[in-house]
Amino acid sequence: MFIRMVSVKVFCFLLPSFILQLFLVGAEKCPLSVNCGNLGEEIHFPFTSSDHPDCGLLIILGCGDNDPNTKKTIKYNEKWFDVVELNQTSFTIRDDDLHDFLLSHSCNVFNHSLPFSSNSSFASYSLKYKVNLFNCKNNTVNLDPPESYSMFNSCSEEIIFYKNSSSDDDEGRSFFKSCKTLQLPISNTTAIVKPDFQDKSPFDFLSGEITIDIDLSPDCSSCYYIEGGQCRQDLKGRFYCAKEKTRKDRRVVIAVSVSGALGILLVLGFFLRRRFYNKPNPTHLLIEKFLEEHGHLTAKRYNYMEVKKATNSFRNKLGQGGFGSVYKGKLSDGTLVAVKVLTELNGDGEEFINEVSSISVTSHVNIVSLLGFCLEGSKRALIYEYMSNGSIDKYIHEQKDPSKLNLQLTCKAMYNIAVGVARGLEYLHRGCNTRILHLDIKPHNILLDDDFCPKISDFGLAKICPKKDSIVSLLGARGTAGYIAPEVFSRNFGGVSHKSDVYSYGMMMLEIVGGRKNMNMEVEGSSEIFMPHWMHQRLKANQELRLQCIKNEKDREVMKKIVIVSLWCIQIDPLNRPAMNKVVDMMEGDLESLELPQLPVLSLPPTTLSRSVVNDIISSSFHSISLSS
Repeated sequence: MFIRMVSVKVFCFLLPSFILQLFLVGAEKCPLSVNCGNLGEEIHFPFTSSDHPDCGLLIILGCGDNDPNTKKTIKYNEKWFDVVELNQTSFTIRDDDLHDFLLSHSCNVFNHSLPFSSNSSFASYSLKYKVNLFNCKNNTVNLDPPESYSMFNSCSEEIIFYKNSSSDDDEGRSFFKSCKTLQLPISNTTAIVKPDFQDKSPFDFLSGEITIDIDLSPDCSSCYYIEGGQCRQDLKGRFYCAKEKTRKDRRVVIAVSVSGALGILLVLGFFLRRRFYNKPNPTHLLIEKFLEEHGHLTAKRYNYMEVKKATNSFRNKLGQGGFGSVYKGKLSDGTLVAVKVLTELNGDGEEFINEVSSISVTSHVNIVSLLGFCLEGSKRALIYEYMSNGSIDKYIHEQKDPSKLNLQLTCKAMYNIAVGVARGLEYLHRGCNTRILHLDIKPHNILLDDDFCPKISDFGLAKICPKKDSIVSLLGARGTAGYIAPEVFSRNFGGVSHKSDVYSYGMMMLEIVGGRKNMNMEVEGSSEIFMPHWMHQRLKANQELRLQCIKNEKDREVMKKIVIVSLWCIQIDPLNRPAMNKVVDMMEGDLESLELPQLPVLSLPPTTLSRSVVNDIISSSFHSISLSS
């Protein structure tokens, strides 16, 4: 008791002292200017180089290279741009996406989502040369705008109004109250000439070169120019001015800080050990509580020794992934099983609870059956029916791989898989008492039994929600790169719903039909083609898909049907994707009743799509494992 009291007192004494020392650490001395190659002889605050990231508000990459041909880039609003020009109060950048829109005269330019203006505790940023636009649905306004506005209606479902004079923006506020207000950049030369915009297309005066005005806050300006410090924020987001300290001061502060940190760690470690030693595992208690509340579960509970005996001490390993390993086993009654042994490091038991709660309440020919589970101390395992033909993943390969030629699926088998998985997802979305979103549909998680009947497995990332809820909330993205729906990765594309599974299903089926990974861009010698894009081009031109499984006209029609339905499933806007019951109807209906949809934007070659979006989606990879051989 005495030791504990002393520990608490020492901890309470050292912690404030340590935090105080952290805030007392001064700033390193910043250079008065930085040489930046072809941007001029030198740059000044608020700009800086990557060698001195704390010495400015905007970091320019490429300043360390004296080659005048080196491209200089700047990060603004979490996106990188080429730098065109800099001065003390503004900077000009080039937006390649916007530039491409203007060259193509694409109406997507009027939905350009980059926030050109922003504010922080250090400075405010605003568009210097701009034009105000109003994006109106053609059925929401009459066609007689105020005299100071011109109309551009070359877009199919919208009308763009823009100012052709310098009159007050408030003039059209009531007229455009049902329209989306836009502010897009024009070039500085256009702004100087001040042309009459009337009877012109907006594409004639919009510009991909964007000039941003910088207005430093009084505190930040005073900190840098008068006090010689650096503009900083503390842990609560409050502004403070960090000033340079002498080398001796820094050595003292660092020594005190390190000593305080070590003392805190030692005392805290001792206190926590005494306080929580021999406490029950909270994850174990959470799962036990779940099992107690769901006593109606049909899956049988096994102890660890039974699991070990069934798997012959885990000798026949089928696969491994982020949640643990899968082993082949046999129960006492002779039933072959696949046993997923979950790793201890799997946090709060979400994977275990998701699997048990999802599959235990399902009963469908296209959903894998959960036969039992084990929860004993830190040991957790899930026992499934065994799928002799493994996962579809092993049937998708490059055609040049001779070791896998005997694993090719027939066109009929692919069609049965397409319909079976669609029926399984339809059941999850509509056939259960609650709606189940799988959120990780991919070939690795579709297993095949003796008759090649597909079964959906691996519900570790599943989300259970009431049927009335069409949109669900998620903390962060979940899924696997190449199959993850855009709205799961970024809510800018829409809300996460059962339509997210539809997207993954479409990408998976295109991959199965094509016999190669969707993320593999190399098709017929091209390094820029993408599988959905290639298939869409072939169908649009009424050309053969040239798939190895096609032997006759019936095969040709079946494959064309699968591809068209899959292209509908991978539409970027979730509202444009069919629900799974509609997918089943389309798969089982006549080919003549199907129309080829528009090409989804994200299936275009990377050169025509924002590279940052593609790279972010591709890098959002999550691990999972198979229950198959």
